Amino acid sequence: MYLKIDNLNIYYEKYGTLKQTILILPGWGDNRITFNYLINYLKDYFTIYILDYPGFGNSSMPLSDLTIYDYANLIDNFLIKLKINNPILIGHSFGGRIISILANTSKIKFKKLLLIDVAGLKKKKDLKLFLKQFTYKLLKKFGLLLPKKIRLKYLNFLFNKFSSNDYKSLDKRLLKTFQNIVREDLTSYYKGINLETLILWGENDDITPYQDGIKINKLILNSSLIKIENTTHFPYLEKPNLIIRIIMAYLKKDITSN
Repeated sequence: MYLKIDNLNIYYEKYGTLKQTILILPGWGDNRITFNYLINYLKDYFTIYILDYPGFGNSSMPLSDLTIYDYANLIDNFLIKLKINNPILIGHSFGGRIISILANTSKIKFKKLLLIDVAGLKKKKDLKLFLKQFTYKLLKKFGLLLPKKIRLKYLNFLFNKFSSNDYKSLDKRLLKTFQNIVREDLTSYYKGINLETLILWGENDDITPYQDGIKINKLILNSSLIKIENTTHFPYLEKPNLIIRIIMAYLKKDITSN
């Protein structure tokens, strides 16, 4: 199904017809498909909504560069247009960024939160990262002085050499949007959350390290943190049965209210 929001065609899917609603917000570059296993289980107990962000899956490409606040506003409008009230929000990685803002700014009441390996904390630059970024900027400035015939080839070489896999795999129309998002420190928004929150985190996550989970757990007063051993950034894919058992235990009271 499609919904028109801010001149964008947003693709979403709905499962189930029960009273309590869950909205799942995937990670950056991800889409609804990776949550199929979880959805197929939860849809017997809840009404589930999941969508593709602008530029991903079946949703249209954004018309201009976006910020994390634009995404939060889009999700807010999505909930308003579909008259979704008191939902449970489940967010993975980038989805947690959106949830942190919604929980502070939306007029919609949310029942509780479930955060999985979420992002949004400002990273401290270690010496290795600092030197890498400094070297890239220096070499890039040098490249601008080269003749046009070899300049583009040289700059593309630098881009492929120094950029992360996530950044390199992005559609070029989303590069500025990606930069806008990762530069935003959402610490104050996580601190402002006062909803019941369960945090699940992969023990060996090398994208958003487990230490981030500990920090977010401390920032959100009414939260609990569960470390998922021997998993990385996608514990819900690596140990789906365990994750489902944990989620169902967390949502047990909400099931009985349907």
